[in-house]
Amino acid sequence: MLALDCQRQAGGIALLWGNNNEASLCTYTNSHIDMIITVQGWSKFRLTGIYGKPDRARRGSTWNLIRDLSTQSNMPWCIIGNMNNVLGQAHKRGGRLYPSWLVQGFQEVLDDCGLIDMELNGYPFTCERGKGTEKWVEIRLDRAIVSKAWLEIFQDAKLTNLEVSTSDHTPILLEPITLHITPRKRRLKFENAWLREPICKQIVEDTWNKHQVEPLQNKLNHCLEVLTDWGQDITGNFRRRISDCKKVIRSTKG
Repeated sequence: MLALDCQRQAGGIALLWGNNNEASLCTYTNSHIDMIITVQGWSKFRLTGIYGKPDRARRGSTWNLIRDLSTQSNMPWCIIGNMNNVLGQAHKRGGRLYPSWLVQGFQEVLDDCGLIDMELNGYPFTCERGKGTEKWVEIRLDRAIVSKAWLEIFQDAKLTNLEVSTSDHTPILLEPITLHITPRKRRLKFENAWLREPICKQIVEDTWNKHQVEPLQNKLNHCLEVLTDWGQDITGNFRRRISDCKKVIRSTKG
């Protein structure tokens, strides 16, 4: 682990990895950590974590840092972190328009260094201020930008906004390799709670009659499949339903 403390109430950056030979440290400052990542079965690549200067007057130092880092290696490259900047007005909702000189300056950095902004899956904004007030602002400050060579190697890479956070920023997850996992076959199970619903009997009768020419086991399976689909609304995802109830309670209290 390499961790760099925040300055006052801003900044702070850390990088953690699993095995000693997975990451090789190149350079670091209080605004960045630059490493080479070596994982068995993957192509070696460069990973840079960045915390952009929050002071707009000093934003140019972040851009110059990226430019300087781009000249140090031709290795496939990924930069990820809080850039404290946007690439377009669509990346901000609420408040005044983002200063055009900041948008243009950041865009020029990506053009100069041949970097590509990765698409963010999930909620489009990663930071918010003044939630629930007239000054509520949502903005995408956290992102991953990659070289063309990196994207050609990790063609199935995925960047996701995890959304849940106690901070004013939400975490983003970058998966260089997206695993294609065969979905497990759904387990069908009869729930006794269904018997309390009058429509349950009718569902069984209708399904049974619809497949009455089939063997007994087939008819039983059809009934269970239909009941399982219907029963999700009765005894479905309790965790999600509890979470929805809590949101209603919080909004009522507010």
